[in-house]
Amino acid sequence: MLKKVYKTCRAIIAIINNPWLLNLILEDNNLWCKYVISKYDHKNGLPVVQIEDLFDKSGETLNAFAFLDGGSLVTDYILLKKLASQISNCSYFEIGTWRGESAKNVSEVANECYTLNLSDKEIRKLGKNENYVNSIGIFSNQSENIIHLKGNSFSYNFEKLNKKFDLIFIDGDHHFESVKNDTLRVFEHLVHENTIVVWHDYGFSPEKIRYEVLAAILDGLPEEKHKNLYSISNTLCAIYSPKKLNADFPMYPIIPKKKFRLSVYIENI
Repeated sequence: MLKKVYKTCRAIIAIINNPWLLNLILEDNNLWCKYVISKYDHKNGLPVVQIEDLFDKSGETLNAFAFLDGGSLVTDYILLKKLASQISNCSYFEIGTWRGESAKNVSEVANECYTLNLSDKEIRKLGKNENYVNSIGIFSNQSENIIHLKGNSFSYNFEKLNKKFDLIFIDGDHHFESVKNDTLRVFEHLVHENTIVVWHDYGFSPEKIRYEVLAAILDGLPEEKHKNLYSISNTLCAIYSPKKLNADFPMYPIIPKKKFRLSVYIENI
């Protein structure tokens, strides 16, 4: 008992002296897993849809991919581009521009794309350097059908857009309060009855769930919509689909039953 008290006291002192240590506790995946299980009984996360079941196997080309930190997987962008290509005159919206890879790739098959990101001033306030600032939208800022919006998703006036979107990608800050806020506000202002919503970083990897993001998605959505939530195999994404999808709960690690073929070309920009 004395050892537990001693450890507790040491932990409290450590947090007082180093407040950033509290973030390690708040972001602990096991704690978020327990939260999701106790509140929603989702111990295995969301049911998994096989990526090839969402569209044909004709292949896809990505014309913007940096292979640098902070981006998505190849399959994440393929998922978005394929989904957009199946929607006539697709109107696409995303939270989180970063280098503009997602918007650029989707813009090749969508009618219009809107991408919302913090202003340069807000980014600098977060301590980011000029290289970071100058990377924002580097792939997307020359595309005529991509509209770049600046603002914070917590306070942005979505009503002034006066639009509903067919496909929405939530890829801003991935901490609980941000994902919950973005989910709440997207479903309040931007969706129609057939809108598909995709969240990035539902997984740390295609086989490891990021329970903090899952908790935020579940808390941000009305419970009657939870039955329409899935994760997508071979990606880091979760999806809200108005239509029921075939899905199951695979055993991990997964024994591969499919393969992907890639051809990579390098070009200067």
